Amino acid sequence: MPRFFVKEENISDDQILIVGNDAGHIGRSLRMKIGDEITLCCNNTDYCCKISSISDTAVVADILSKNKTQSEPGISLVLFQAVPKSDKLDFVVQKASELGAVMVVPVLTRRCVSRPDKKVFEKKRQRLQKIAEEAAKQSGRGIIPEVGEIIDIKEYYELIEGFDLNLFCYEGGGRRFCDIETLKIAKNISLFVGSEGGFDENEAEEASKRGAILVTLGKRILRCETAPICAISIIMNITGNI
Repeated sequence: MPRFFVKEENISDDQILIVGNDAGHIGRSLRMKIGDEITLCCNNTDYCCKISSISDTAVVADILSKNKTQSEPGISLVLFQAVPKSDKLDFVVQKASELGAVMVVPVLTRRCVSRPDKKVFEKKRQRLQKIAEEAAKQSGRGIIPEVGEIIDIKEYYELIEGFDLNLFCYEGGGRRFCDIETLKIAKNISLFVGSEGGFDENEAEEASKRGAILVTLGKRILRCETAPICAISIIMNITGNI
């Protein structure tokens, strides 16, 4: 069944209004008609609906039932991703969204080759947000993961104080995910993955001082776009979300 996200202000007691590009997509691309059923999602709640009116600019659907989204993981995972070259971040955002991350935060580290200005990056961030939304639709998520503004690694050091558990993927060595007992009970987790050049020793040492646990993904060297997907999958498996 087709799935779309809607804003809370467009939901009444018995109907939901869909506007913008989604409305046009429902009618023109999907060729849906009055009486067809559709799933609409807002704030981790799925609404099973039946279309009652349809046009290129607006679709109205009657609410048949509503239930809590079953596909959301039981943990809140934020991926801090050192900015990679080219369009690799597109892939990372897409796959992290499918796997259950609630947010992807691009970070500038010492070894980042790509160093976009914050104002320049804002345009790309809007496109990345659309990628996250499409991935959330495809994978049946209950929320749209957020793509954060680009930050410096010094800001990361300050932000991790708000998490139950902070994991720092370091090619220089660290603990295995399965050996971290607190991972099984943590609910609010941050994960930091480097860019093509990884992290330098000082960055890893500072993260460790701030309470992050250095973790390893094994003896093989993974690409910067492969590593976050691997790490998120491991975390979701250990926490019972895969």
